[in-house]
Amino acid sequence: MVRLTERAAKEVTTIIQQQKELAEKNGEEFKPLFLRVGVKGGGCSGFSYSLDLTENVGELDEQWEQEGVQIVCDPKSNLYLEGTVIDFKDEMMGRGFVFTNPNATSTCGCGSSFAV
Repeated sequence: MVRLTERAAKEVTTIIQQQKELAEKNGEEFKPLFLRVGVKGGGCSGFSYSLDLTENVGELDEQWEQEGVQIVCDPKSNLYLEGTVIDFKDEMMGRGFVFTNPNATSTCGCGSSFAV
């Protein structure tokens, strides 16, 4: 299972709250959002990480809650992400989500792709 740090969960919660406020401001119905964590082919090292907010949970998706965030992941991605920790960094040189994947045999310099 993928684990979110407290900082990452706080950032995801902030983004979801902003989406909810925007929907309410526009008079739209807000549907609960899930954090979809996944892997797709491509990137410098062969695979790249994906994070997205979604309203949809697939029939085969694994689903769990952590730090108040509902997380979903397809079974294929979960094989590559088992044990991964997602953190959020907000530093002078940049801000963004950072993946620490124990299954990766190598990663690229940008940190958004990996090989197994």
